[in-house]
Amino acid sequence: MGYPVSDLVGRVEAPPIAEAMSWVRQGPRNRDLINLCQAVPSYPPAPELQQEFGRIALQPGTGGYTDIYGLATLREAYAGHLGADYGAKVAANHVAITTGCNQAFAAAVMSVAKAGDDVVIPVPYYFNHQMWLTMLGIGLNTIPAFAEGRSHPSAEDAAKAIGPRTKALILCTPNNPTGAVYPAEVIEAFFELAKSRGIALILDETYKDFRPNPAPAHALLQRPDWNDTLIHLYSFSKVYALAGYRLGAMTAGPSILAEAAKVLDCMTICPPQITQQGVIFALRELDQWKRGKLEMMAGRLGAIRTAFARKGLEYKLISSGAYFAYVRHPFRGEASKSVAMRLAQEHDVLCLPGSMFGPAQEDYLRLAFANVDAGIMEPLVDRLIATQV
Repeated sequence: MGYPVSDLVGRVEAPPIAEAMSWVRQGPRNRDLINLCQAVPSYPPAPELQQEFGRIALQPGTGGYTDIYGLATLREAYAGHLGADYGAKVAANHVAITTGCNQAFAAAVMSVAKAGDDVVIPVPYYFNHQMWLTMLGIGLNTIPAFAEGRSHPSAEDAAKAIGPRTKALILCTPNNPTGAVYPAEVIEAFFELAKSRGIALILDETYKDFRPNPAPAHALLQRPDWNDTLIHLYSFSKVYALAGYRLGAMTAGPSILAEAAKVLDCMTICPPQITQQGVIFALRELDQWKRGKLEMMAGRLGAIRTAFARKGLEYKLISSGAYFAYVRHPFRGEASKSVAMRLAQEHDVLCLPGSMFGPAQEDYLRLAFANVDAGIMEPLVDRLIATQV
């Protein structure tokens, strides 16, 4: 008979990145694979940080637990970083350090909603958000993440999607998968809507460091009432190239953090101590290294935008920013997975189909360009043009 399978988990598709990697043509090839599949930087952590990890690993107690919310020193350092970035004063007791931003999202959602409740989320969405919500039995009321003439969702659409069981609005900016950086007034309109309806605004800003303008992305954290509505999520993985080290953060009011602590304790007890101590060093010492990597990524973004402006290219760049380009492919009526598989198997270009990011996305592909050099963008377009023949 076999094992029983949870109905909720059974509704979730297989992990998208792993599935896409299975499409790669095996055996020798005459050219390198252009891997645009996963949002991970191509460079390693800073040499100084790698040395610091080695030093930390030899310290007594490094293998032990920390507080559920993470090291007090890191909570203080991150609160200072967040406050400086947003022109606000953020208290350390509003911060929980998490084992990656995916855990922060899970804890946030589980703290405000249960099976049978729902959330409002723009589509296309980050697939891990959808996976968590579905596994928890929480419904998704979807609204468009972009439309003709705008690259961001509309609070008016969100207002219409709120129902009697809605517990949260969810935004991700800079957006995964579209790369769009949402204007401050849009983010603030979603906050006002959430506050007026007595629900949470879960704001995932994993890619906030890669926004084009260093000015604060919004003024929410400057408001005295922010912690009644806002749950802010972040990841240290992208800016410090620490994806495998697993560290994120959740910033919220004390009542939500008290509930989140129960989730965090059951999932991992505490974040990895060696990573926490390393990130304290990174926040203190690596500003110049970080600026260099942000400039590199901005160069890659500029290069892919320039490449997609080439005459004769029928793939259309719909939106781009941070690590991502969201592209409309030219094969109307063909499933996006079919297009993505053909790109991988015949043209050595690995990307993700729009269908992995929600309904009505069959015309699109996501290109995650963080792990390819700027000089690869023109050869990428060469290969895309070759598919049009």
